[in-house]
Amino acid sequence: MTTLLVSHRLHAERGADLAAQARELGLALELLVLPEDPEGRLDEADCARLELAFFSSDVFPKYSRQYFSTVRKAPKLQWLHVFNAGVDHPIYTEMLQRGVRLTTSSGSTAVPIAQTAITGLLMLARGFPRWLRAQRERRWDPARTPDFPRDLVGQTVLVYGLGSIGSEFARLARVLGIKVIGVRRSALKPGDPVDELHPPQALMQLLQRADWLVIASPLTAETRGLINADVLARLPRGARLINIGRGEIVDETALAAALQSGQLGGAYLDVFAQEPLAENSPLWTLPNVLISPHNSAAASGNDERVYRMFLDNLRRWQQKQALTNEVSATTP
Repeated sequence: MTTLLVSHRLHAERGADLAAQARELGLALELLVLPEDPEGRLDEADCARLELAFFSSDVFPKYSRQYFSTVRKAPKLQWLHVFNAGVDHPIYTEMLQRGVRLTTSSGSTAVPIAQTAITGLLMLARGFPRWLRAQRERRWDPARTPDFPRDLVGQTVLVYGLGSIGSEFARLARVLGIKVIGVRRSALKPGDPVDELHPPQALMQLLQRADWLVIASPLTAETRGLINADVLARLPRGARLINIGRGEIVDETALAAALQSGQLGGAYLDVFAQEPLAENSPLWTLPNVLISPHNSAAASGNDERVYRMFLDNLRRWQQKQALTNEVSATTP
């Protein structure tokens, strides 16, 4: 009998289906259910038997402490699957150091995030911040020459991080007639939606060609604080920035200064170094900034996509195949 930790909601909504799917795989699966009370705990005997764990989206954030307190007490835990894509939190390092296999749901939210980011690009490109301000003030303020926005066709976007999110954003950008320069460690593959692909060490030489800089990379030791004042100064004056990666990648003080000086013409920001964003942050009130509360991934279909990813990996686990989206202990 294999034991799997699940949330009370997932158990209520999908427990029967999960058990049926396991039976089809020839897997005898026992579901250990996280108590509905955030202060509740599994008893020590159940923790001692726990082998697999599924960290679904309904656990975060209300039950996160309870959940990870449970897996910390599970000496036989072998595999943890998480609904999120980013694994920069210390708890995941702890799991890997214990020898627990870790898989993510990378790609499950790529489409909604990319759609949100392309919306941010279009709103900035077409002058929506001006129109939204005028609407709030009940003021008729049509754009006139020489304030007309530039045509998007022929502009260049530099996408730093060409994983599932960056690739989907790049695909949408090319549909709009935008040239895409991708930055990624791995080499060009057939079907990559880019006009050019370069390694991360080429970033500084590429910046001067970018009308848009899109951050779609994970937070690592190499990317933390990467987008600093020097990087922003190398962009053409009036370029715009979109961050759908991690807030800690961008120096927010330098970002605000570049926006205030006009070095940057605008920004769409979904992630921040500290969340929620502090009420006194200048980013809230800058007229050329669009903000969403780390919510670009919001979509009703995410949970279903995550569940299907977990089921596929459960099949792979049972059949002793390589797991999809497995994080190695050496992944930067």
